[in-house]
Amino acid sequence: MFVKEVTVKNQVGLHARPATFFIQKANEFRSSIWIEKEERRVNAKSLLGILSLGIVGGTDIRIIADGADEKAAVEALTELVESGFNEDGR
Repeated sequence: MFVKEVTVKNQVGLHARPATFFIQKANEFRSSIWIEKEERRVNAKSLLGILSLGIVGGTDIRIIADGADEKAAVEALTELVESGFNEDGR
């Protein structure tokens, strides 16, 4: 299992559009992946799960993966979150 904490940088957080990008990236990996906010953990490959967390900008989340490519999965998803989902450049 590999875990990394990251702060959501884009202002509106993980609403539908960035959550979709996150899920698409998560589905590139075979590992089981979760997002944890405070004490709630949801499947990172589930749109409803991610949206149910109500993640807004400035929120600290944990990205957790377990499987053959767990480290690569967490690193790629952390990088995506840290990029702000490229929403600042619109």
